[in-house]
Amino acid sequence: MTKPMSKSDIYANLADTTSLSRKQVAGVFDALGDLIKRELGKKGPGTFALPGLLKLQRITKPATKGGSRPNPFKPGEMMEVKPKPARNVVKARPLKALKDSIK
Repeated sequence: MTKPMSKSDIYANLADTTSLSRKQVAGVFDALGDLIKRELGKKGPGTFALPGLLKLQRITKPATKGGSRPNPFKPGEMMEVKPKPARNVVKARPLKALKDSIK
């Protein structure tokens, strides 16, 4: 089992393969992060696709009510459930090209 690459290893590897400096690669990642935040944010469309790799999607989960519900671990006993506010969740889905490349 090998360890996954660290952030600096990724920057160094990409700098070697693209003939960019390490600072330029870091700048590309910063710009990509800003672009993803803008696209997934409130004013953006809620989806972002990294061509050939993955698709990020913002999913809005509705609020849930509190109350008492049956306990799934102790049949016949009721448990108190706290209410949860509405929230946004980001889901990442691999695209076909990425799935095919790891087979």
